[in-house]
Amino acid sequence: MTDKKISEKLIKEFVKNYGTPLFIVSINDLKSRIKNFKNYLPRVMPFYAVKANPCPQIIKLFIDEGLGFDVASKNEIENVLDLGAKPEKMIFANTVKSPEALNTAKRNRIDLMTFDSEYELVKIAKYYPGARVLVRIKVPNIGSVVELSLKFGAEPADAISLLIKAVKLGLKPVGVSFHVGSQCTEVANFIEAIELSSIIFRDALLKKIPLEILDIGGGFPIPHSDTDDDLFPMMAEKISSEIDRLFDVNIKIIAEPGRYLVGPACTLITRVIGKSIRDNKHWYYLDDGVYGCLSGIVYDHCKYQFKVFKKGQTQISTLAGPTCDSFDVISVSEELPELEFGDIVYTTNIGAYSIATATNFNSIPPARVISINQEV
Repeated sequence: MTDKKISEKLIKEFVKNYGTPLFIVSINDLKSRIKNFKNYLPRVMPFYAVKANPCPQIIKLFIDEGLGFDVASKNEIENVLDLGAKPEKMIFANTVKSPEALNTAKRNRIDLMTFDSEYELVKIAKYYPGARVLVRIKVPNIGSVVELSLKFGAEPADAISLLIKAVKLGLKPVGVSFHVGSQCTEVANFIEAIELSSIIFRDALLKKIPLEILDIGGGFPIPHSDTDDDLFPMMAEKISSEIDRLFDVNIKIIAEPGRYLVGPACTLITRVIGKSIRDNKHWYYLDDGVYGCLSGIVYDHCKYQFKVFKKGQTQISTLAGPTCDSFDVISVSEELPELEFGDIVYTTNIGAYSIATATNFNSIPPARVISINQEV
């Protein structure tokens, strides 16, 4: 969607038939993203990060396309299984798992999971004896929008002792996991993390703990506006080269892409439902906001590009959401022509961490999801 002009006719047809707000999922775009990922990272098996967007339409397609799944909770496990995913194609990639979630994983034979502390190892051994585990290490997150290493990851220097502890607890250590942070724009983060992981692989072999899986996590960036550069091809080429240099072909390489696969494949369509002038500035109130599918502004630090079909002289305007909370302000600096009630405002590249974090605040439900088999 990022390199194509969205069809005004198609959007107006959706609005006429279904009203707003609407969350449009392009099946063709999703297929294209999968193809691109596999082309650029041929050795890497994608395990889709369900937390990015759990819409059933998306999960079902990814099952049909042979993807694996990164699940992080009891409900994610059950939802993905209910849609037809196989347990052997799932990784429980939350390093802080509840006993109930571990019981669910054990009951469904989802035995591959991550950890980053001795406390978590003890818990896993108690609730899922014999599980296969990957040690998640702390790696640089410089230049990433969300620095996940603030909360997750063991110090690389502690990895071997944790793997030895896993063996002593009756677990099966099988690999190393890392995450460079969400929306990572620095390929150096990946390169350094891959090098750190290769050292741990070599040291583990010396300790007679042969490892077989490297999980390079997610964080692959996408453009959020028409003017942003697509950094993924350049980054993927260097990542792929480094993997080939440091890891034998018999080592399985997996990743946990979320945003990269679904972000550019979705469009949010809203309409103006209110209008005012405050401090000599036009305010337009939309039927979706930061408590809905634009929640990524708050939780994911996204800067979306808002578009309209109306022409005319523009002025700096504010967009706000429909709730009664003054926090629900979408943007205070949009260049827009004067809009009227019912005018359409839409944004692309909104597939990740949007509808997944939408709420029902003020009893306003999230946008209606529609999947289509054409690019929009």
